[in-house]
Amino acid sequence: MMKKHMGKRSHKKRKLSAHDISLFRNKVYGYYKKYGRHLPWRKTQDPYHILVSEVMLQQTQVERVIPKYHEFIRHLPDVQSLASVSLKRLLRLWQGLGYNRRAIYLQKLARMVITEYGGKIPSTLHGLSKLPGIGKTTASAILAFAFNIPTVFIETNIRSVFIHHFFPKQKYVHDKEILPVVEQTLDSKNPRQWYNALMDYGTMLKQTVKNPGRKSAHYQLQSPFRHSDRKIRGLVIRFLLSKAPRSMEEIVHMTGEKRERIERIVKQLENEGLVKKQQKDYVIPS
Repeated sequence: MMKKHMGKRSHKKRKLSAHDISLFRNKVYGYYKKYGRHLPWRKTQDPYHILVSEVMLQQTQVERVIPKYHEFIRHLPDVQSLASVSLKRLLRLWQGLGYNRRAIYLQKLARMVITEYGGKIPSTLHGLSKLPGIGKTTASAILAFAFNIPTVFIETNIRSVFIHHFFPKQKYVHDKEILPVVEQTLDSKNPRQWYNALMDYGTMLKQTVKNPGRKSAHYQLQSPFRHSDRKIRGLVIRFLLSKAPRSMEEIVHMTGEKRERIERIVKQLENEGLVKKQQKDYVIPS
């Protein structure tokens, strides 16, 4: 059976009028003025604190991040304290956020900031993008929120806003179509406030409208957590943090999963530096 050849879809750049831009900004800012969220990382301009919040917010809901952010910053208030903390203590502070690799990246990032940037978070897209675990989108967000530098980026809530307002009838919207509209509507005088307003407006849309983000060409349903490797990875880390060393037999018994699967997952954790083998047992590295 022959497969149909799907040609590349052309993405025509949409040109907005000054009137369209003004109406859109007024709508977004009007909502923000009345209902903007008071989030802890919005009360600071400390680049380190904002960077920590952005990494925490990757794939994690705001409500879960808030208490962990407070605790993390209280114990590790600066780059130096993060760089020197033990992995075991770092992972204990990270518990509840999931995706423990992000904690590893954060510490590697802190050490790189000290050795290559004199202990100061870089304020350029190039510098930030070189840091472990910081992609272009996160780097752009840090530039806007920490340094108030106008940058163009898209994340989940922002994507929902632009699809809802500028592509209401289109079923398959590519980011290449959205980015020029984000650029044209950007409040370059105060990108920090503008992106905060966009994110809050997007959160509202997700609660009141059938998620516009579903019409994105990049939309993917997240796999169920209940029986996922993600869940087991978290269980293993918590188990080893509670008391170590632990044998493979103890880990398998604790999870209730097949030994073959647990051996594979533990090996992954070992390769990532989250778990260390000592003779026949496993521990969290010091």
